[in-house]
Amino acid sequence: MMSNSSPPDYYDDLELSFTKAWDLIEPGASKRASPAHTPVVGSIDASGIAQLRVMVLREASRNLRRLRFHTDSRSAKMDDFAKNERVSILMYDATEKLQLRLFGTARLETIGPEVDAAWTESTPFARRCYLAESAPGLSANGPTSGLPSWIEGKQPTEDQLNGARTNFALLWCEVTELEWLYLKNSGHRRARWKWDDAMQSWSGRWLIP
Repeated sequence: MMSNSSPPDYYDDLELSFTKAWDLIEPGASKRASPAHTPVVGSIDASGIAQLRVMVLREASRNLRRLRFHTDSRSAKMDDFAKNERVSILMYDATEKLQLRLFGTARLETIGPEVDAAWTESTPFARRCYLAESAPGLSANGPTSGLPSWIEGKQPTEDQLNGARTNFALLWCEVTELEWLYLKNSGHRRARWKWDDAMQSWSGRWLIP
């Protein structure tokens, strides 16, 4: 049940609502308990069907308007984004009763200093999934983790991970639109902001919830 408490300061303030949105997004990259830590990321496949999956947010910057995720370079989403760079991201904070929908373009990287740094900074256990012998989503003869039997239930060493680096990729999402929905029983609030390249600034407007 929604609270009858007084509305927050951003309730009728477009600028403060935008600030609040990024105040929700940015901590998701570093705090596991943050509702923005595991957003839903959507791509469009070759059949035109939306493909949604929960991903871990690794980096978020309001100044750069970008988010970073890690993925397997053999995954289907690599083909999706190679053919259609449009990306959508959904976040929901149940405590704050805020839903955020982000839209923009996706860029994939498999080589380069930023990819190398992200790989090195990840824990060996987090990198273990890239040791999978086949691409994610392929058919299997039975239930399986996809990992080689010798690493099942174990933390790999750096030497054991050497061959997995080629399966690691970064998914960068440049945010060009952001939509906000705040739920309150006295009246919801909805707004949308778009990035203007020519003006190098955001412009926002209220929407009917």
